[in-house]
Amino acid sequence: MTSKNISELAKFYKKKRTERIDALEKAGFVGTEEKDLLANHLALSEDVADSMIENQVATYQLPYGLALNFLIDDQDYVVPMAMEEPSVIAAASSAAKLFAQHGGFQTAVTERMMIGQAILTNVPDPEKAIAIIDDYEIDIIQKANQAHPSIVKRGGGADSIRIREIQADPEYNTPHFLIVHLHVETLEAMGANMINTMMEAILPYLEELSGGTALMGILSNYATECLATASCRVPADALAKGELSGEEVRDLIVLASQLATVDPYRAVTHNKGIMNGVDAVVLASGNDWRAMEAGVHAYASRSGQYRALSSWKTADNGDLIGELTLPMPVGTVGGSISFHPGAKMTHHLLDYPNAEQLESIIVSVGLAQNFSAIRALVTEGIQKGHMGLHARSLAISAGATADDIELVAAELKNHKHMNLAQAKEILDHIKQNR
Repeated sequence: MTSKNISELAKFYKKKRTERIDALEKAGFVGTEEKDLLANHLALSEDVADSMIENQVATYQLPYGLALNFLIDDQDYVVPMAMEEPSVIAAASSAAKLFAQHGGFQTAVTERMMIGQAILTNVPDPEKAIAIIDDYEIDIIQKANQAHPSIVKRGGGADSIRIREIQADPEYNTPHFLIVHLHVETLEAMGANMINTMMEAILPYLEELSGGTALMGILSNYATECLATASCRVPADALAKGELSGEEVRDLIVLASQLATVDPYRAVTHNKGIMNGVDAVVLASGNDWRAMEAGVHAYASRSGQYRALSSWKTADNGDLIGELTLPMPVGTVGGSISFHPGAKMTHHLLDYPNAEQLESIIVSVGLAQNFSAIRALVTEGIQKGHMGLHARSLAISAGATADDIELVAAELKNHKHMNLAQAKEILDHIKQNR
């Protein structure tokens, strides 16, 4: 990564939008061309929008912001996030700043293997079919790679198979299934189209080998062979909040983590907080956030019960240690990444990471967001951090513009009832007294 002058981003949240863009240029994150694109709100052209989906009639915009202070594997990052929910970027940036003072985030990424599934039914002798398919693994892999030779030339491609058998289940009235998993190294791509092509190519051969009937060949979004882990560590005394000592805050965070491990009702909300950060970066980078959500929540249920994705523990020396592992089927090429102005800007701001680096960034943001949410819940409560941004949202909904937004929001926070009617009343009063 090229050197950046991070000090230029000091008090970033206090600057006006144009000043933030200027600061990014001074810090070395954007040049003149990118600065102009940001000034133009990363506008998606009519031609591009119309080519992306069917029956296109407009574009739907989301705010595009930057989470700051991230130190990941000894590299400094500003992380683009596309989302509508208040406080998430501020919370992630706050956590990142704390952890950066104590070594930042360390990450580990498994070998990037995506999974394709070939599903066979009506197999007359499953045990014999499994043995035959296993014997012909090399031929199956070869046929898959022949269907997409370009990935093989670049050093990727189908690598191995795994055979699964699902017995008939009278409770759910389902038949016997024989499923062949094809593990594919997709390199920098998420690889959906690549894998789907390979799976459809090997279906006839698998029918011949098994004597069964092919139901479908398709990518699985449950990317259990493509995992990314982020970890962080902070001394207890750095966690003090109000009247609570650092040790007390640490113990409350650990207890909250334990609760989310055993109570699925809490785990769902706990994991949703993680995905507030994850989805925003996935969306900003032009990747498939629906695939991410589906795979992550399945991973949270891998024990047979839905559980917390992250864990927070006390180290032997009293430090707080956090860890998060997620299936991470993202890419840096393919799909809209090469032509969507927002996605292109994200990859530029991240200094064009490879797929493994992008995985590391995303999982680190998820862990940072999780920390901020838990710490707020067990100390001051989640609402305090939301109220300032909620007041601004009400001011905008009431019709405030420009400087009036902050004036209405500031006055609104002094009222017992923060609602739209009160915001409109304050705005009317401001306009009448000009």
